Amino acid sequence: MTSYAQRPSAGSRSSRNDLHSGASRYSNSSSRPRGGYSRGNSSRPAKSAERGPFDDIPLTVLDADNLPSFAELGLPRSLTQALGRAGIETPFPVQAATIPDALAGRDVLGRAATGAGKTLAFGLPMIARLEGDKARPRRPRGLILVPTRELAMQVVDSLAPLAQARDLSLRLVAGGLPIHKQMQGLIRGTDIVVATPGRLVDLIERRACDLSDVQVTVLDEADHMADLGFLPVVRSLLDMTPAGGQRLLFSATLDGDVASLVTQYLSDPAIKALASPRAAVDTMDHHVFRVPAGLKWQLITQIAAREGRTILFVRTKFGAERLADNLNRAGVAASALHGGRTQAQRTKALNGFKNGTVSALVATDVAARGIHVDDVSLVLHVDPPADSKDYLHRSGRTARAGMAGLVVSIVTPNEDRAVRSLLSGAGVHAEQRDTIPGDPAMVALTGAREPSGIALVEPTVPTRNRDGGRPERSWRDRTGAERQPRPSSWHGRSRTEAGRPAGRSASSTPAARRSHG
Repeated sequence: MTSYAQRPSAGSRSSRNDLHSGASRYSNSSSRPRGGYSRGNSSRPAKSAERGPFDDIPLTVLDADNLPSFAELGLPRSLTQALGRAGIETPFPVQAATIPDALAGRDVLGRAATGAGKTLAFGLPMIARLEGDKARPRRPRGLILVPTRELAMQVVDSLAPLAQARDLSLRLVAGGLPIHKQMQGLIRGTDIVVATPGRLVDLIERRACDLSDVQVTVLDEADHMADLGFLPVVRSLLDMTPAGGQRLLFSATLDGDVASLVTQYLSDPAIKALASPRAAVDTMDHHVFRVPAGLKWQLITQIAAREGRTILFVRTKFGAERLADNLNRAGVAASALHGGRTQAQRTKALNGFKNGTVSALVATDVAARGIHVDDVSLVLHVDPPADSKDYLHRSGRTARAGMAGLVVSIVTPNEDRAVRSLLSGAGVHAEQRDTIPGDPAMVALTGAREPSGIALVEPTVPTRNRDGGRPERSWRDRTGAERQPRPSSWHGRSRTEAGRPAGRSASSTPAARRSHG
């Protein structure tokens, strides 16, 4: 066994437009398939984790076999009935620990592992406390801030049926979605807004939203907002809410700028730590496969072809696209998820992964926090993450809600030293082995197998043409090569005679008559 968690960001109170979501350099083996997806050397030293003021807070210990019911936590009957209809009968520990204090109106600081049920932990008491009144136009009464649009969409999916049970309206506000529809919903009035910081600021500047009536504010995944550089914007938004309002902050880690956020904006919070900052790694098996550079692609393909849901993490959006394309050419159903894709493409990729039509999801670190899918049995680090915190967040896509999971890092010899340092900083003990494609021990551990070799077709999502007219459709042939869409001037014309109306012969067109004198 070889012993292998990011330093806190050194954020400052910059302007609210000072947002950062840059991607790191993406490295891989020197041997790669057509359209190779990496370059460079990743043997740089890894960033080590630093301890924060909330690392040593005592853990809240609950008997998982004797948890109170939702009714015993104080939730109204209509909410407990709505939960029962959704098949949710027993609260998770984080919900049992935090809901009573949140219902009582206290500020709450909650730390729990990824997938522990934080959404209902803040959503249920917010809904219960806001019932019985209606929001005025442009003035929501509840605000939930999240770092990514995918997470915002999933929060809305979880809470919308429960809010409806209490006759409350809920509105999604996130970038990449039609802004005018969001403006209209806010102007009409909505009780709860689930928002990403940047888009909410845009709507406030357009006078579509005013936060002066907000009674309950939630910060979800606050550490990820800090990683993306959103905290100056988050502080600006919190300053727009009433100083005496209730504030709930939930996250998997509480360090760096998040600690200063807690100190500045939470008043005598009830602190509930359901897991240590590194506890999530204990429910996962961590392995490092060291492979010759020339065999890395073949090993990745075999592992991606396994049965079950697999997430493969890479560093750049270009690498994600190329790896997904190459896997599809090899016969592995794969989709890419990264910040450069349209919302329609990202939604399609996630839906395909959830319903099983896509078994391999290739994602970047920027998209990692937006992936909340059950039964992901393996996370594959194709590229080493930038730092130990990214490693933990990537790996947290498996072993959710206390389930077991497998995490595998594939490294070439020149990446080995940096990965050892990174995992040591994360507090992870990973078993390292030298392996090659087809290695029986590797196959037994991961379920790897040879892909079919039959190229799969992944239709592209139609996009608007340059003139704003009908979509130009593109498609891929069996080799994966994308054919060019027809020029916009062809739309509505005969498929057999491009450039002239159907029914006319070539000699009857004006150009033909001129050419004949």
